[in-house]
Amino acid sequence: MTDALSKFAPLFQADAYTEEERYNLEPFFSNLDQPVYATYIISPELVGALLARTSRANGDLRMIFLKEFINPFLYPVRDKKKDTKETWQEKLRFAKELKSFINYLHKHSILDLFSNPRAREFYIKWLAGFGDDSIAQLAGMHVIFTGLSQTTIKHFEDMRLGIGWIEKSTRYISYVIKTDGKYLYYVDPVLSDLGLQDEYIEVMDNLFDTYAALLPELQIAFTNKYPDEKASVIEKKAFDTLRLLLPCSTLSQVALFTNAQAAEYLINRSLKHHSGEIRWAATRMQEELSKMAPSFFRRLEDESAGKYQEYLASKGQRTKEQVVKHLPTPDKYYLVGSDSQVVLLDYDTEGENKVITAMLYDSPGNHLDWQNILDSVRAMTTEAKIEIINAYFKGRVVKWMKVGRALENAFARFEITLNIGAWRDLHRHRPLTQQRQSFSTHHGYDVPQELIDLKLDTTYRQALDRLKELFDKLEALDPILAQHATALANRLRFMMNLNLRSAFWLCELRTIPEGHPDYRIVAQAMYLKLKEVYPLLAEHMLVNMNDYVFARRGQEEAAQKKLEELQRHNDSIKH
Repeated sequence: MTDALSKFAPLFQADAYTEEERYNLEPFFSNLDQPVYATYIISPELVGALLARTSRANGDLRMIFLKEFINPFLYPVRDKKKDTKETWQEKLRFAKELKSFINYLHKHSILDLFSNPRAREFYIKWLAGFGDDSIAQLAGMHVIFTGLSQTTIKHFEDMRLGIGWIEKSTRYISYVIKTDGKYLYYVDPVLSDLGLQDEYIEVMDNLFDTYAALLPELQIAFTNKYPDEKASVIEKKAFDTLRLLLPCSTLSQVALFTNAQAAEYLINRSLKHHSGEIRWAATRMQEELSKMAPSFFRRLEDESAGKYQEYLASKGQRTKEQVVKHLPTPDKYYLVGSDSQVVLLDYDTEGENKVITAMLYDSPGNHLDWQNILDSVRAMTTEAKIEIINAYFKGRVVKWMKVGRALENAFARFEITLNIGAWRDLHRHRPLTQQRQSFSTHHGYDVPQELIDLKLDTTYRQALDRLKELFDKLEALDPILAQHATALANRLRFMMNLNLRSAFWLCELRTIPEGHPDYRIVAQAMYLKLKEVYPLLAEHMLVNMNDYVFARRGQEEAAQKKLEELQRHNDSIKH
């Protein structure tokens, strides 16, 4: 890591470990003191359980691993009410074996044990040498970033394939947190060169101060309005309401699982990015993963890789020049009203016929070609088409039962304008084409109705209006850097091109009672527009068109609903 890149590192303070704690923890991670690290945990269940904590965790995952997955088993405490003599002896035996395993790993590290020379030579020859990328899809790695801004996280998560992620929630965790007396947001050193660093810090601090000031007021107001609700539910609703104040510079923890091919591409598309934070994060990712599997990243050093990285990084600038040259300057950006929030741009006018054709195409015993089947479907009555569709969907009674591949033969293209906070959940849908515009303040911002009803929206609006002033100054100098000067409340315009199979999944999932109302409204609008153009198929979408005061009431209630759905399904099979 060069000094030129080190200056782009985020605000980070490593946890303090005792000598014994470091000893017990070191074998399982690539480092204990840096904001980017890889895991050396072999068990899929164990690493999965740890990384799943990312969304609800305020602290570093390494400390969580120590406290939740090491210490309770290394230093067991007997429960006199529950532990029999046999179970207690089993706990002691496991503690002894775990200690022996940790001691063994200090003598023979995971890297030493599994850095097989033959395997490494294989990848050097066939991946780095001959470019057989398919074999890079067979190996996976985990890497964790303890502090990245939303703009950099979304740059990583824009990748659609070969990568899975989970990040710290803004709905369940308070962001009234400081490190060394500073709120957790990213301050790019370029701001100082532009003469805007002091103003930037002032505006960001004001957003977090407003968040911190409104939080207790909102909790009191919600407690008075909903006296029968649990304190934990009230707290989460307050977080959920105020999260829109969080700027896109907010530092968040994110854990990535990636296959080797996707990791290489992610690094390639980031190493020469305009954003110093993105360059820093990609470099650190490469450094940590290379400790574990250097053969996967040998091509990154080639001269051709440098040209590829430049090609990827400069695409935005190339197209920006074409926008200026060929497109008109808009008179205004701001959109008003729900009618403009979800627009159906395009769809296949013969989509239902094609889907029905696909339903019959791979049916056992059928050997007719596509065109013959399609011609037959075109000639069918509506009743006949409905009969085929009903037969195809028969037995599907709950949302988690995935629809068939035949639905991939019709598509819809939507343009959606939505606040960034809610878009982040729709962004997680990857089996589709999604393109987004840059984060900006041009389309205005959303104000939670709860704040308006409680007459607490004045300071909220003032903080976001002040943010817009900063954004306008920054965008004139550096449009990419200016994205940090936006908030989750600001609206984003994006396009989704998806087939009906993906549409079923998205609209059904994002309208469940536990979902956020901001994206539920969008999913419901998408469903209604699909119903207009694909009525026979949309009839089978299990979309919830209700609204809810509380988006989520806890994992217990959500789990109970799923159990009830499963029971209804089982009962339907019996009858």
